[in-house]
Formats: sequence, structure tokens, C-alpha cells
Amino acid sequence: MNFQRTECPIGHVFIAADDKAVHVIGFEQNWDAKIQGVDGLQEQSNAIIDETTEQLQQYFDGKRETFDLPLKLQGTVFQQQAWQALQQIPFGETRSYSDQAEAINNPNAVRAIGHANSLNPISIVVPCHRVIAKSGKLAGYAGGVDTKQYLLEHERQCKA
Repeated sequence: MNFQRTECPIGHVFIAADDKAVHVIGFEQNWDAKIQGVDGLQEQSNAIIDETTEQLQQYFDGKRETFDLPLKLQGTVFQQQAWQALQQIPFGETRSYSDQAEAINNPNAVRAIGHANSLNPISIVVPCHRVIAKSGKLAGYAGGVDTKQYLLEHERQCKA
């Protein structure tokens, strides 16, 4: 598995991928936690990392709203469902944790949804930043609430 660091408007973003799929996209402050259990990590690029870097650049340049990347999301069945629901939230929009729980037909799992989102291994591309508290307040985010605010505002401006 390879990894590479790339510079974005929100700081350094790390991308880990094998030759088939993206496994991790994380922020500098949580990179160590995101790669726990990933064996044989080498700091070098590959075609998947290069394409991911290009698509992230397009996203931050306001030229991409959806990502077309092979993803390897590893987690429990519940986590997989939560992450699939995240990928259905349109660019520039937000949903509440309860909306996300309802989307997977498990309306009582609001706290579990929050926990699953916190374990999302592929930040930005699997857009957990689009989930906010029902009150409209920005809740936690792996990259920090300031980063979440930046991403949401960036998407709103691109949609305008």
C-alpha cells in the first residue's frame, strides 16, 4: 500500500491506496489513527493516488462535485451502510444525523451513525462533512470543525 501527502486549501491531506482502490484519505492531525492496522505502507505515489490527487484539486478548484474513484471502505456492515448513505448526500447540501439514520432504515441509530461517521476512512470523498446536528450546529469532524465549516462553505459557494 502506498501513500502520498498533498497540499490543499485546508492543509495537508494524506492519501493511501493500493493499485486497485483508495483506502484512506485523512488529515494531518488524524493520519496516525486512520492508518492503524495498515501494513506495508510506503511513501510513494501510484496511479490511484495520482488520480485522487487530481480529483481533489478539481474539487477545491470548484470544478468537481462528485468523485469517480475506486474506494475500499473497510468496516462493519452498519458502518458500510452509514458510509453508503453519506455518498448519497448531494454536493452543497447537508443532512442531520437523524436523516442519515433514517436513510439506512434505522431511525433510532443516531448516535451510532455519529460514531460510524467518525470512523469514515475516506474523508472528503465520502462526505461525512455534510452531516450536521439537527439544530443546524456543526458537530465534530476528523479534520476539525473549522475544516468542516470550510468544506461546507466551499460547496455552497460553488453551487451559487
